[in-house]
Amino acid sequence: MSATGVASAPRPIASGVDATCMSLPDALTLGPAVWDAVQARAVSPSPFMSWAWHRAWADSAVDAPSSEALVLRDIGSEVQAILPMLRRRVLFHRVPVTTLTWAIGEMGYPDHLDVLALPGTDLSRLVPLLEELDWQVLVLSNLAPNAPGAGQLGDAMADRGHVVHRQPVWPCPYLDLCDDWERYLAGLSSRRRQAIRYMERSLQRHHVVTITDYDGDRVEEGWRHLVTLHERRWRDAPGNEEGAFRDPRVDRLHRRFTAELAQRGQLWLTSLDLDGEPAAAWYGFTCHDTVYFYQSGRDPRWERESVGQVLIGAMIRRAMERGYRRFDFLRGDDAYKRHWTTTQRTTEEITIFRRGWRGGLLRRLDAVADLRTRLRRGKSDASLDPEATC
Repeated sequence: MSATGVASAPRPIASGVDATCMSLPDALTLGPAVWDAVQARAVSPSPFMSWAWHRAWADSAVDAPSSEALVLRDIGSEVQAILPMLRRRVLFHRVPVTTLTWAIGEMGYPDHLDVLALPGTDLSRLVPLLEELDWQVLVLSNLAPNAPGAGQLGDAMADRGHVVHRQPVWPCPYLDLCDDWERYLAGLSSRRRQAIRYMERSLQRHHVVTITDYDGDRVEEGWRHLVTLHERRWRDAPGNEEGAFRDPRVDRLHRRFTAELAQRGQLWLTSLDLDGEPAAAWYGFTCHDTVYFYQSGRDPRWERESVGQVLIGAMIRRAMERGYRRFDFLRGDDAYKRHWTTTQRTTEEITIFRRGWRGGLLRRLDAVADLRTRLRRGKSDASLDPEATC
């Protein structure tokens, strides 16, 4: 990227080594087949590292034209790795810093990220290109636990004298699926098992209950139901909080993303209808052997009937019946997720401080902030400990 922030023309990393820096829009013109071929073999695939998500983001974000992608190819010109990045000016512990981050950033709250790469790819070949770019701190956030690509890249940067810092970020509950709904229920507490069965029977006893899927030419209709029910649920929440889709950019991103997923047969956009009227809606998608639960909505009028919980149960049961191995609730340790599972994994963040005196100053600033956080946490824990002394 040039000093003006305008994406530069593709430039090779070195003679005879096929690693290139290009604009992200140009990288997207490689097409979904190229991106999907890498993702299909990646060690830690994520739907948020896909061509579909990046295409949707590029169509929605104002800073997409200034984003770049580092593309690594083998001798036969097969793409081995794609690393979409964007330079941002951010406050780092209240200090303005030029930071290099994922191109997609936090828009849409992506999780389980990693460098999109084929197994065995030597990602150290990207390091000289990264060093050509203008940044003081490089942040790879929302990483899958022990993300192999990001870990290898961090090690290669450390070998070049840059300082690498890891930290946990978000808990992401998930459920490893068996192949039988009744066997899953049998593993729950008797109280929880009875509650699930009671909620289902109560709805069916008093209403005509149907599950409606929206695909093909009905995706837009399903999206309207989801957004309406999601906003209605948040409008009636304590504090009158805003929902996830109030930002027009986020709404555009997901409309573009759902349209692409629907064409691929990966979209789960569903409503639970009572007497012909949507009472709850569910939005998720599939990637490899996993179903991802992204967002939902429900009509507060049916709060006591637990329509949202009934719909989640229906989606978990469907995932089992269709042979998926994992149901991922994504970020957030929300209480309703703990009704269904007690397992979780934690996303990580790798922060790389550029070698040199500026990077050293920022690293010391970060260390001081970490120390303050630990001290505050220690005081808080001590105040809660009945055995603590003054």
